Amino acid sequence: MKKLSCAILLMLPLAFHMAHAETDQQNKMKTCNAEASGKKGDERKAFMKECLSKHDEKGSAAQQAQREKMKNCNAAAVDKTGDARKAFMKECLSKH
Repeated sequence: MKKLSCAILLMLPLAFHMAHAETDQQNKMKTCNAEASGKKGDERKAFMKECLSKHDEKGSAAQQAQREKMKNCNAAAVDKTGDARKAFMKECLSKH
């Protein structure tokens, strides 16, 4: 029973993050859809593709910081594999 409780507790932050990510994606879609009003067909497709990728590149400051942390920790962990890599990444990401 303890293992099940621990597993559930460990998955809660992941579930919250996934719900938050959907909200971010929905906000991007709303913004781009509003800007694309009046466009149709291929013109709309091209605009939406550009608009959504533009929003992905910017991201929030927190998202950019997280990407930078991941990039740095991944570079430092190139020689590690398996459990050693997981432990290193966990420690590295929590330090920064």
